[in-house]
Amino acid sequence: MSSRTALALALAGALAAPAVPAQRCNPAIRPSAPDSRYVVNAAQGTVLDQQTGLTWKRCVEGRSGTLCDAGSTAYLNWGAALRRAEASAFAGYKDWRLPNSKELESLVEVACYAPALNATVFPNDPQTVVWASSPLANDAYYAWYVYFDLGNSSRDYRYNDNAVRLVRGGQ
Repeated sequence: MSSRTALALALAGALAAPAVPAQRCNPAIRPSAPDSRYVVNAAQGTVLDQQTGLTWKRCVEGRSGTLCDAGSTAYLNWGAALRRAEASAFAGYKDWRLPNSKELESLVEVACYAPALNATVFPNDPQTVVWASSPLANDAYYAWYVYFDLGNSSRDYRYNDNAVRLVRGGQ
């Protein structure tokens, strides 16, 4: 094999499987979502947030396994996300729903990014936009989301496809 062919194969392999950067946290900022805040039920696939009283599905929709490392993230438009939540019977519960924007924002870990989420409690997070149930008050075509790569919130066109994380309790 020529050195040119070897280089081409090495480059193709590097492009096919990009390295995922590790979560980055600022040790000077006190964690807003420490491990002690949560009770993880890995066997059931749920997480109880002791601060809010909400129970979260540990993996975003489409992913599974105790470390959320099986399957692939399901990207749905806002209406389909609401319907998926309503139809869910995950872990034997039928009261799953899409979280409102404040509930979803409560998961943001302000000391970290990539993801801006407790990566021990919510492993293998796709670091993507996740729908909230909250519609935009002044525009019927938009709804709120949280971008868990950086931890910011904004709005998106309801027909765009984004990730979904289910919650139960509260409200």
